[in-house]
Amino acid sequence: MKALNLTSPPRWRRSLALAAFALSGCFLAASPAKADLRLCNMTSSRVGIALGYRDAQGWITEGWWNLTARACETLLKGQLAGRFYYIYAIDYDRGGEWSGRSFMCTREREFTIRGTEDCLARGFDRSGFFEVDTGEQKSWTIQLTETNRPGGQ
Repeated sequence: MKALNLTSPPRWRRSLALAAFALSGCFLAASPAKADLRLCNMTSSRVGIALGYRDAQGWITEGWWNLTARACETLLKGQLAGRFYYIYAIDYDRGGEWSGRSFMCTREREFTIRGTEDCLARGFDRSGFFEVDTGEQKSWTIQLTETNRPGGQ
């Protein structure tokens, strides 16, 4: 003979609760995925990140995001509008950089700079960024590692 459990809710309440839980899971699964441009510092050093990209008004560079070792940061929030993004990064602890052949304007302190021409004449530094091809994905994560320094040591 089956023992009666007086502490559990009636069977219909459990069924209703399970149905509500399953239905809420469907709504969560149907919500749009978060889309961002993220960068993860997979090194044992602190790094500084500058980002270059094209928006509706033209080229823009922004910096600095300072990431501790083994940390990630969202550089751009929302769905990516372009295919190509450009990164320049400095290793604060051990020296060296992640750089490339796409030259854009930067400066030593926090910045947002419009345009990539005449950096030095406009009072900015000229830094070589490496290209990141997102393949027109709506979300992308870049990982800096000890061994992938395109222009570094």
